[in-house]
Amino acid sequence: METKELSILVIGAGAIGGITAAFLKKNGYDVEIVTKYSNYAALISEQGLEITGVCGNMNVKMPAYASVAEVKKKKYLIILATKATDMIEAAKSLLPILEEDGYVISIQNGICIDDLAQVLGRKRVIGCITGWGATMNSQGKLTMTSIGDFVLGYPDRAPDDFLKSVGKMLSSVVPVKLTDNLMGHLYAKLIINSCVTSLGVICGLGLGKILKISKVRRIFVEITREAILVADKMNIRIEKFGDKLDFYKFLKGNNMIANLRRHLFIVLFGFKYRKLKSSGLQSLERGKGTEVEYQNGYIVKNADILGIDVPVNRAVLNIIREIDRGERKISFDNFNDPIFDSFNN
Repeated sequence: METKELSILVIGAGAIGGITAAFLKKNGYDVEIVTKYSNYAALISEQGLEITGVCGNMNVKMPAYASVAEVKKKKYLIILATKATDMIEAAKSLLPILEEDGYVISIQNGICIDDLAQVLGRKRVIGCITGWGATMNSQGKLTMTSIGDFVLGYPDRAPDDFLKSVGKMLSSVVPVKLTDNLMGHLYAKLIINSCVTSLGVICGLGLGKILKISKVRRIFVEITREAILVADKMNIRIEKFGDKLDFYKFLKGNNMIANLRRHLFIVLFGFKYRKLKSSGLQSLERGKGTEVEYQNGYIVKNADILGIDVPVNRAVLNIIREIDRGERKISFDNFNDPIFDSFNN
């Protein structure tokens, strides 16, 4: 089945969902979008989404709804672009409008595929890793902050002709790669989010500023080290992040030169993505919770099952849980927590 023949529904009109929907609509696909807010739905329908950034500038109108219940026809392909914290509720609302043999594309941060499959069924889920950055400046004003790609895969089987057609569709937005190792790619993105997104939530700084600080870089390395210990026990073969960052090579060696190499890489990474703002921080600024349970929380949960000690990921998880509950402020002083004393100069 060709995706051009399908009516595509996008759930979530935030930065990633909105930009994806806009590019698909601009390239001739039949696209509708759902957002939680009636005023935002009206804005998208009547005035359109204003897209700026590294992708260029455009304004795109499309049919928009304030709830899934307003969608009139069943869909064969739905792109689920909500935050992970809203994913399960959104997935349940899709059941009445998803065709019996239809698919849901999950583009959440973190590893959510198992929870989503429990609601929809494993054969109806397509995993999608987002390798590009975006931010919502205000309702209807979205900016693509960095270029990258999508990586698509099924949870338990190799790519087929339909997945290739989905890849062709999404290549209207950014280049697309297909994989038969979805978990390996998801875990690579998980590590990056567990470092970059979570550390941004803790201190409130942009990525460039955070990664200039040597203590934070040491914490970054240890989050990664613990995450790989868990992945090894889970028999997950971690893929390169963005086809460039090989986590196994990144951690190789424990001498001065190896440590300098790691720190230099992190500084350069921070400079390249210096305009990137933590998605978790953006969520908190909009009065929403973070996705830490699907990031550092995933590492900690599986470490507990496997009997592995992951003190740094646990500390990051607990601090962000306190921030989510309003019990702790976002501040660089959070890195002065005694749990991080071993990372001082």
